[in-house]
Amino acid sequence: MDEQAFDAFYAGSVGRLIGQLYAMTGDRAEAQDVVQEAFVRAWEYRARLDADGAPEAWVRTVAWRLAVSRWRRVRTALSFARRQGPPPNVPPPDTHHVLLVQALRQIPAAQRRVIVLHHLCDLEVKQVAAEVDCPVGTVKAQLSRGRAALARILADTELDRRAGRVPEVEHG
Repeated sequence: MDEQAFDAFYAGSVGRLIGQLYAMTGDRAEAQDVVQEAFVRAWEYRARLDADGAPEAWVRTVAWRLAVSRWRRVRTALSFARRQGPPPNVPPPDTHHVLLVQALRQIPAAQRRVIVLHHLCDLEVKQVAAEVDCPVGTVKAQLSRGRAALARILADTELDRRAGRVPEVEHG
């Protein structure tokens, strides 16, 4: 099947196939997804896909098998989740943690990343530089600017160092 024949086949059958798979699966979005994936596979297989040999049936069968495979994956995942039991209760973050995260959100992403890696993940400056793929001097500059920005943001809060009220923030 050449490209033009495939395009005509697609245009003439995609709506019908989505409707059929919708009826089979009961989920329109799922039907659209699996039919689209089946057409992608048909496109890759188009040289051997015979226009007279029921290519629509081939696409429908592939779409159905894709839907069944997705159901199996979901069922397996749900079964696994049920075996794990409910998630443990996690206490809410303390106010100092919330203040710190709010402050970190206000500084540039590059500064935030190096501050978290250095101060919360306890990485040395050269380790941070390797992880973010930049020179040590750049990391030092970002740390300095980030700390200064945080000091301004946290001024007059419970985390203000000048007031001597800085509690130990838990590394998470």
